[in-house]
Amino acid sequence: MLDIRFIREHPNIVKEGCRKKQVKVDVDKLLKVDEKRRDYLKELESLRAEQNRQSYLISKAVDPTKRDERIALVSQMKADIRGYENYLKKIEPEYEKLLRQIPNLPLEDVPVGQDERDNVVIRKVGKKPKFSTRGGSALGRNFKPKNYLEIAENLDLIDIKRAAKVSGTRFAYLKKEVVLLEFALINLAFDVLAKEGFIPVIPPVLIKPNAMRGMGYIDTKQDLAERYFLEKDKLFLIGTSEQSIGPMHQDEVLEEKELTKRYVAFSVCFREEAGSYGKDTRGILRVHQFDKVEMFSFCRPEDSKKEHKFFLKMTEKLMQYLKIPYQVVQVCTGDLSRPSAATYDLESWMPSQNKYRETQSITNCTDFQARRLNIRYRNPKTKKLEFVHTLNGTAFAIGRTLIAIIENYQKKDGSVEIPKVLQKYLKFKEIKG
Repeated sequence: MLDIRFIREHPNIVKEGCRKKQVKVDVDKLLKVDEKRRDYLKELESLRAEQNRQSYLISKAVDPTKRDERIALVSQMKADIRGYENYLKKIEPEYEKLLRQIPNLPLEDVPVGQDERDNVVIRKVGKKPKFSTRGGSALGRNFKPKNYLEIAENLDLIDIKRAAKVSGTRFAYLKKEVVLLEFALINLAFDVLAKEGFIPVIPPVLIKPNAMRGMGYIDTKQDLAERYFLEKDKLFLIGTSEQSIGPMHQDEVLEEKELTKRYVAFSVCFREEAGSYGKDTRGILRVHQFDKVEMFSFCRPEDSKKEHKFFLKMTEKLMQYLKIPYQVVQVCTGDLSRPSAATYDLESWMPSQNKYRETQSITNCTDFQARRLNIRYRNPKTKKLEFVHTLNGTAFAIGRTLIAIIENYQKKDGSVEIPKVLQKYLKFKEIKG
């Protein structure tokens, strides 16, 4: 959440940030509730101080009449204190609700736009594989590229029919070589990132509501609709490792010398994919259950922009190892998630679709999540406790990366080459029927 003091001092900046993110929030109402809440707190503190003073005088009183008067006065004060405490109990939920409705504000260099159509392509990297149905191509691929699912089903690598029988739509069985290919991707990511000081971790996939709320992913009905919630156990299934890694250090003061503190996590993830009916729902592009390797870091506020660039560099490095063509996209204000202050997407080339599709996302959440989770460090210059900044980034969204490999490395006979960087983790160099 945002610092209420910042909102008080810069309401117009907050309103403009919300407008850019296309989030409707009544900032003025929040400020009115906040003012009333502060008035109650001021009166409560004043009454408690006076009660303490009168209690002290009672203990010293000699005159019985004055002592009785003070006892009566203290009794009335206790009633008034209970009254203001009740006022606060009633106003606090409204205050918290309004405060949590305000999203993180976009950084200054984020392009202003309404939706993904206004995202800005920064650069394109890698050569697209050339396919041709006329007399061959530069790479000898004289055939029309097939869709990954057709290739995978022909090779018996992905089975969505049996998964539908067992689990319903938007689930899949991964089988045979593609399973080993997944583990090769995981090994590559962990090998590369461990050398950069990332701490490997496998996190819980079920987290408490206060943890999910702290990460900023259940503030709206739309966000809540994306989450799986186990009513009996009062636990959420995570949609990304980020949601489990961030709360690890809830209510902690990190040592300044620890920062920047980086984690790389592997986990199974779960999303409802609400509102995406009929959109990429056949296959493994948009599913309810998927695997991810995720980067996460806690850093000093002054380092978060640099850390954001570093995360982007690491994600690009992994894609360059795979030699998959991609483009880097700066996400516009209207397409940012609520916790995000700035996001880059990596979109991988999909030959059968003749376009780039999102495979990774790298986000700077500044102090938005840390403030909610109360994660701080002591600034060595000011000697004061300050909130850290948090960042997250996809190393590999496994399913989508497998799609990109199958499509970009397909051969005319229906087999699939294995990227050279992954061959050291496997006992085969291609997948064939």
